[in-house]
Amino acid sequence: MLNKMKKQFIDEIAEGDAVNSMFAVKFKKPPRKYKNKSKEGEWFELRLTDKTGEITAKYWGDDVIYTNKLYKSVDKGDVIFLRGRAVAYGDGIEIVIEKEGVRKCSPDEYDATDFVEVCSKDINEMMSQLMEIIESTEEPYKSLLLSFFEDEDFAEKFRRAPAAMHRHHSYIGGLLEHTLNVARICQRVYELHNELDYSLLVTGAILHDIGKIREFDVGTSIEMSEEGMLIGHITIGVQMLMERIKTIENFPERIKWKLALIILSHHGKNEYGSPKIPQFPEAHVVYFA
Repeated sequence: MLNKMKKQFIDEIAEGDAVNSMFAVKFKKPPRKYKNKSKEGEWFELRLTDKTGEITAKYWGDDVIYTNKLYKSVDKGDVIFLRGRAVAYGDGIEIVIEKEGVRKCSPDEYDATDFVEVCSKDINEMMSQLMEIIESTEEPYKSLLLSFFEDEDFAEKFRRAPAAMHRHHSYIGGLLEHTLNVARICQRVYELHNELDYSLLVTGAILHDIGKIREFDVGTSIEMSEEGMLIGHITIGVQMLMERIKTIENFPERIKWKLALIILSHHGKNEYGSPKIPQFPEAHVVYFA
């Protein structure tokens, strides 16, 4: 069995260190000519990432053919094994790559969680807590929620999905953590305002961001999917809701449209990305949560 342990992380690299580890390629810049007193040739730049940060690596070649071959051997999104040395550059550190110091890795050589941050909380425990909240709802809300979360494919994607590319909960398990937080806030609001429809409120809270399981692609980095880029998680979420409700016999029309409105309005205002604004108390609570 291959040892998938990553030897060095970017935030540990200091000036003068020998670098021998795996990194994900965020982007690369094409070869350019250089000339100094000792040699001339072409050089190129890689921007490398792992879950602790980013660093620039440069290869200075004196063989133009080899330099271009090495450059073409890696692409954005690849995981590479890199050998080099850390040097001071400006106010930071970058890596000078050794000759023959770059090798593309196969997926069985690395653990993707070394390159994308993972939620610090226990994902299994959070999922158990979310299922307890689902069990507290009444029919037909419970059947709808269970139709999502007892679907193994959906549940696994939900567990792994981030809630964002940047800012809040931008890591594996982030969507689950965020959703659990919103559902708990809604439960507490209900304790103070029990005139609210508890099951509508909590179901809306749990489903408000489900579109994010398709909005983002998670590999060695978090990227926007083509679907996410074109129509966004709100539209995707409503589509997912409608598709799921079709599988539930005699699901009430009024509840269907109320849940759709909660998803459509959870950003609160048109200028914040919501195509609709909240139109009843439960939708307002989900927005503010």
